[in-house]
Amino acid sequence: MSREINSYQDNAFLELGRIISGESYSREKKEIPIEGGKIDLIKKRDGSLVIGEIKKSSKYLEPATMQLLFYLWKLKRLGVEATGELLIPKEKKRIPVNLTPDAIEKLENAIQNIKEIIKRDTPPPVVKTRFCRRCAYYEFCNA
Repeated sequence: MSREINSYQDNAFLELGRIISGESYSREKKEIPIEGGKIDLIKKRDGSLVIGEIKKSSKYLEPATMQLLFYLWKLKRLGVEATGELLIPKEKKRIPVNLTPDAIEKLENAIQNIKEIIKRDTPPPVVKTRFCRRCAYYEFCNA
């Protein structure tokens, strides 16, 4: 993304995610752009702002949590206090995510690591993982 290389938008898994997001939580305000991403939904609960990130399954909770923490962190830096929820409609799950001091430290370390990778002239060597087959960037690594 730092080099303006975008993922393959017709990736079946991205498309499935868009369908699930579009069909779920129809009463909530959805797809709000924020620097560095797009918030899936925002709602008010008991007078507090709740940011929701919709996922098709709970299989990859750690990256989903980091994505949501990033949005909460960006909002906090803009003076907006909110809590988060990972929403998995097909599993009827709602997982709370809060921006704790430990979460902020973990997120800021991840951001620093990303910045170090971006500074490189060439990307790091490809390390194949179980995530690769479904990644929207798969074709770039296997070209």
